[in-house]
Amino acid sequence: MNFDPLTAAARGLARCHSCGQTGEVEAGHCSVCAAPLHLRKPASLQRTVALTLGATLLYFPANLLPVLRIESSIKGGQENTILSGVVRFWQDGDYPVALIIFTASVVIPILKVLAIIALCLAARSGRFPQAMTRLYRMTEYIGRWSMVDVFVVAILVGVVQLGSVMRIEPGGGALAFASVVILTMLAARSFDPRLIWDAAAARGHIVTTDIDPELAGASNAASPASHA
Repeated sequence: MNFDPLTAAARGLARCHSCGQTGEVEAGHCSVCAAPLHLRKPASLQRTVALTLGATLLYFPANLLPVLRIESSIKGGQENTILSGVVRFWQDGDYPVALIIFTASVVIPILKVLAIIALCLAARSGRFPQAMTRLYRMTEYIGRWSMVDVFVVAILVGVVQLGSVMRIEPGGGALAFASVVILTMLAARSFDPRLIWDAAAARGHIVTTDIDPELAGASNAASPASHA
């Protein structure tokens, strides 16, 4: 891979992903924490695409299969999917709860998958590097807040067990949905946003002074030296 000659990566300097220390990539390991050093995450795009594809495939059973099974001696058995739960909360007048679950469990996973796809495309085209970097940071941050349904199911299963009167069990949709969230989180973590800047520099979409020093492969402390 060819790097801009004025960047730290071109000088063989890499920032440790564990402690943030900058060191020579030829050393192989960080001098502080002994973690492996590399200029770019190995096979970043391949892993990101594979994880995103897996999350996309699991998204359908996550919404079609029941996330909650309620066995009651009074009302009999009931099963609820994510969408049916949203509809029930809405019909009962619990509009804030319905909106929160719909946003966290339906909208955010879709937007996150689309955002990761956009990031992968940007790593190829190099277009809009600053906007794509902000999108990456936002995607990585909001991913953990998609677990609302899983947390609710876990709490209900652990608390609401009334013997022969009522029993609550998680459905297959809960496992599929948790897998979607985990896979999208791993996909965001495996993506290397510096690839966007590499592609942008290679295609002339930016000049060297536009490059974010943090994403160029060096820490803030080393960034002045990288442009010397």
